[in-house]
Amino acid sequence: MLVLHYTGMPSAQEALEALCDPAREVSAHYFIYENGKTLALVPEGRRAWHAGKAYWRGHRDINARSIGVELVNPGHEWGYRDFPAAQMDALIELAQGILERHPIPARNVLAHSDVAPARKQDPGDRFDWGRLASKGIGLWAGEGVEFWPLGSDLGAVNAFNRDLECFGYDPGVPPDVATTAFQRHYRPWRIDGNVDVESHRILRKLIAAARES
Repeated sequence: MLVLHYTGMPSAQEALEALCDPAREVSAHYFIYENGKTLALVPEGRRAWHAGKAYWRGHRDINARSIGVELVNPGHEWGYRDFPAAQMDALIELAQGILERHPIPARNVLAHSDVAPARKQDPGDRFDWGRLASKGIGLWAGEGVEFWPLGSDLGAVNAFNRDLECFGYDPGVPPDVATTAFQRHYRPWRIDGNVDVESHRILRKLIAAARES
């Protein structure tokens, strides 16, 4: 798996110091500044402590089976902002190299919020997943064409929740939490945690694309 994060701290220096402090018990394989400068912190073949308590597609020890990339961004608590073009360019180059070295399926290029939806929301709704997918990194279904809620249609809601689990989300978290994480990654223009036709159509397109990849 390739798991993307934002640093979520007031400054890049504070984030880097935290990642390099053994007492903090947190680390990542790579660290990308907003100007695109990239640091390799942990060899790709070694475990880095970036995901924490997490789950994806039946696996819970995500640190043992993933590469983690930290993108400098203060995050929602400290003034969340867009990811600069130079930073995204550096990430694309890095990720393409990682995917050449490791057989990571497109459906396993993930946000921290995908694998830890009850705890995390990074890299968040300002991250350009569509641009990554256009470069062969991860999945993206584009915008849906219809929107209406399905809250009163329990059959449709249950079908959506089953498809979320099929795609990879943790069935042990509340459905609205998993739905919010899904929307934050794949439907960021409307994040409300509610099941609707647009979200389900996007999810089904992603499942179909994952099976083909």
